[in-house]
Amino acid sequence: MARMDRAERSFLGWFALVFAVAALFLAMFGLRGESSAGAAGSSSSAATVVEVSLSEFAITPQMITLPAEGGTLKITNKGSAVHNFSVPELGVKTGDIQPGATAEAKIGQVAAGMYSALCEIAGHAASGMTASVMIGGAAGGSGSDSAAGAPTTTMSWQAMDKAMADVAAQFPAKTAGHGGDRMEPKILADGTKEFDLEAKVVKWEVSPGKLVDAWTYNGVVPAPEIHVNDGDKVRIVLKNSLPESTSLHLHGIQVPNAMDGVDPYTQPPITPGQSFTYEFVAKGPAVGIYHSHHDAQVQVPNGLFGAFTIGDMPIPQELIDKGYTQVDKSMNMVLNDAGTIGLSLNGKSFPGTEPTTLGVGQVLEVNYLNEGLQAHPMHLHQPVGWIIAKDGVPLDHPLPGDTINIAPGERYTVLYKAVEPGVWAWHCHILNHAEGPTGMFGMVTALIVK
Repeated sequence: MARMDRAERSFLGWFALVFAVAALFLAMFGLRGESSAGAAGSSSSAATVVEVSLSEFAITPQMITLPAEGGTLKITNKGSAVHNFSVPELGVKTGDIQPGATAEAKIGQVAAGMYSALCEIAGHAASGMTASVMIGGAAGGSGSDSAAGAPTTTMSWQAMDKAMADVAAQFPAKTAGHGGDRMEPKILADGTKEFDLEAKVVKWEVSPGKLVDAWTYNGVVPAPEIHVNDGDKVRIVLKNSLPESTSLHLHGIQVPNAMDGVDPYTQPPITPGQSFTYEFVAKGPAVGIYHSHHDAQVQVPNGLFGAFTIGDMPIPQELIDKGYTQVDKSMNMVLNDAGTIGLSLNGKSFPGTEPTTLGVGQVLEVNYLNEGLQAHPMHLHQPVGWIIAKDGVPLDHPLPGDTINIAPGERYTVLYKAVEPGVWAWHCHILNHAEGPTGMFGMVTALIVK
């Protein structure tokens, strides 16, 4: 994955100003919650009721909206295990809710904005039981149990504009940690390329000030990219420094069955403190993922994922004839929506995501890799994308697409040719993954063409 060069960094001041002023996005969904522990609610808050359901392992809707006056959340446990519901920033928490039972959480008038909600029973939040509560919108939410109509906000347009400008001006915000850089192998005497990985839990800054416990390979999210050539002998040594067992699966990469990394079927679990070695001959070209296949609903969304690429994808002749004669920049974009990392691009959430820069006429190759729990339609404004490979398999004929839906586990290789200068928004087009009345968040970044 390409990192920002000096030209990009020098461009950031100009970019932040343009991004804050330009009307790149439409205002969308509002979610924010207030609690009985906050300021006393008005009479209208008592009349506003939003239904929330808990299950293994989800909170539905994931985006809960309440008006500025707050309201009441009617929380039903539709699962088979005990759950609870908490909004820590507001001091709101239900007791444990038995299967089939219902509890209420009252949220009074608090500051408009986005708050995090979760189930506080050990391991449940890491398994996906997280949500967001936005104060300042119409009552409702986004999810399978919510109404189809888009909510409207009760914030004044002046307050909304200011909130959006404030968050836009932060982009790209500096955060600690950078993942996904290509890893250099150790070359053994017989030419084997060896990659040493350590699975461990570290503090990871997803967005400015938001530190989470990330489960990582070599301390970063996404893990370092492993890149080899067709025919290379590959050796991966994984040391487990996690608090539980793990294994390593090479998703989309052809390997012998004994190297498939699915314990207890193809190998024993790698217990804490132990190591396991994976060896195979690379067959490409390929665009794959390496990730855990042990307690995967927790370990993968929490950060145990990285790109594994073999060789280079050929440019179809049809695109060469259109002027796509070479790839000027190549990058991976790993998508996530769950676990401790949450809605993110390459382990970061807006405004902590990184922009990408191109010159007019240059071609960008992007490998989209979805390691989340739901599909994401990725949309880059202005340049038309050409899909040249699906799941690492080159296409005989490229397919155009400006909104490309990537399901969990899928990989798409796409070429974009920059044709007009400017700051072009790049985001998931499930709109409540990208923007609310207080501005952009989550799965948003930008392409800068200059």
